[in-house]
Formats: sequence, C-alpha cells, structure tokens
Amino acid sequence: MKHNVTLIPGDGIGPEVCQATQEVIAATGVDIEWEVVEAGNEAMKKYGTPLPGIVLESIKRNKVALKGPVTTPIGEGFQSVNVSLRKQLNLFANVRPINSKYGISDRFSNVDMVIVRENTEDVYSGLEQDIAPGVAQTLKIITRTASERIAKFAFEYARQYGRKTVQAVHKANIMKKSDGLFLQCCRTVAANYPEIQYKEIIVDNCAMQMVMRPQQFDVLVMTNLYGDIISDLGAGLVGGLGLVPGVNYGEDLAVFEAVHGSAPDIAGKNLANPLALILSAELMLRYLGEETAANHIKHGVIVLLTERQHLTPDLGGTATTTELTSALIKEIQH
Repeated sequence: MKHNVTLIPGDGIGPEVCQATQEVIAATGVDIEWEVVEAGNEAMKKYGTPLPGIVLESIKRNKVALKGPVTTPIGEGFQSVNVSLRKQLNLFANVRPINSKYGISDRFSNVDMVIVRENTEDVYSGLEQDIAPGVAQTLKIITRTASERIAKFAFEYARQYGRKTVQAVHKANIMKKSDGLFLQCCRTVAANYPEIQYKEIIVDNCAMQMVMRPQQFDVLVMTNLYGDIISDLGAGLVGGLGLVPGVNYGEDLAVFEAVHGSAPDIAGKNLANPLALILSAELMLRYLGEETAANHIKHGVIVLLTERQHLTPDLGGTATTTELTSALIKEIQH
C-alpha cells in the first residue's frame, strides 16, 4: 500500500536528517509518496513567510507529515513555525515517549514513560501586555474543553498501548483556579477509565522524582508550559533531544517531528544525528499501520545504541550521518 506523506525538510541539518530518514524508511520496504514542501528560512526567502499556505494545504490533504527542525526568523515579527502549525492545524496533543532502550545514558535503565502535553493554550496563548512601567503581564488560559480533550487523549493512549497509569502534573496548590480546573477535568475523564489507575503529582515534585526514580512514571499528562519543560527533562534522562521522537496529533491528522534545533553550525558537514527523526518516523509508520517496518527500525536503533558503534559525535562517537544511516539500514535488512 502506498502512503502519501508531507515532508518538511526544514533548515540547517533538517534536509540531512530527513534524507537519512527517507533512506531508512525505504530500506523497510514501505512505499511512501513524499510531497516535499518548504517552511522556515528557505520559505521566508521564497514566499516572504516562514510558513506558506502550501504547507498547511499539503498536511490537510495528506493527513500525515514528517518535519525536520525549522528555524524561525529572529526579529522578523513572525510567530514560531512550530507554534503556528499547532494552532492553525489544531494539533492539540504533543506526545514524547521517553525510553531508555533508545538511550545512551549510563545513569538510568528501565525508563519507559510517555509525556502528553496540551498544545494549544496555557501561557502559550501569547496574551501579554505591559500594564505599568516595569510591569508586564502574561495570561494563563486554561479551558474545560481543551483540558478534557487532552485528558481523554492520554487515557485513550494508555488504553491503546496497554499502559497502566495516567498521572496528571499540576500546580493546583498555588494556581487553584487554572490548574484546579485542569485537575477537575482530568478527574472527570479518569472516571470513565476504571481499568487505568489515575494519579496526580505537583510539577516541582515531578521534576525531582524524574531525576531520582524515573522508572516510577508511565503516562504523564499536563498543560502546555509544564509539558515543554518536563519533556525536555525526560529527554535528558536518556541522552538528550537527539534521541527522543515527537508527534503532534490533531483530530484527524498528525505531524511527526524531531524536537531538537536546526544546528546551523554543523549543517552540510555530514555530522548530524538523524535518530530523533528516524524514531519519529517509527511512530509515523505505526500510525500508518506499518507495524512490521516500525519494529525493524526499533530493533535496529536499539542494536546501534547498545553496541555504541557508528554513532555521531553528539552521541560520543566519530561516525558521519551517512555512516550511521548505512549501519542502521544494514541492521534493518539483516
């Protein structure tokens, strides 16, 4: 079966890691028709905007996209491409699996958690103002609609993947109205999933517990700002953003992405680590129903990281992007 997928190569190392990912997917035998569209700096030069309408149209048509890292022009008055994509496509759920099997950390093993982040509101609503000289205000927006939707997503995800616990991360002891509403919604939704244990944890305690005993966590659901911070903390447990996949889900479409930066300092030098995007592609293949191909990629990445050979400099190795990709393809086809 042929799948139509939007490909956004992005900026900096984006085209290199996208090329590597395409080669790895091709090695699994999955047939994908790539529709390549530009966003970021190159799109800015060509269209006068970092996110031209053609990108949104392509994703809406294909329902699935794979996105490399994208740079947002600084000082140009444009919103982040990532934020714009999430808002304009209503990609309300950001999911980042954190698994030590895909990591290189010697400090933690048996880590297997999934961070589910609400993507559309909280302080990321962008409602800021100066209310007096030297005094600025940001509004934290939490709604019942968005909170219940992300809670339901987390519990449905847990049910689908056989997870046992969903834990809401909050600061309702201080923000009794906003985070209090979020907790109320999570509790309401949890009542509909009696087979899944529901827990709650204050965000600062969650951060401490994650670096002390991360193995205790299963599925964590939280509002936008906490999710942004906690998901990067989770990535640090297993070796960094270069090893963590990401996906943004809407009602009927999904954008799979590497969450690291575009690293312009090493762009074009064949030194970029493509594993974050390759692991995002593994999630994409599962979304497309290509479980066998996804499992081959999963196995290959685990072997590569376990043997610690053919790794790029950011992972402590000396391999080029090409060498890592070739070694992974060889393992997939083994």
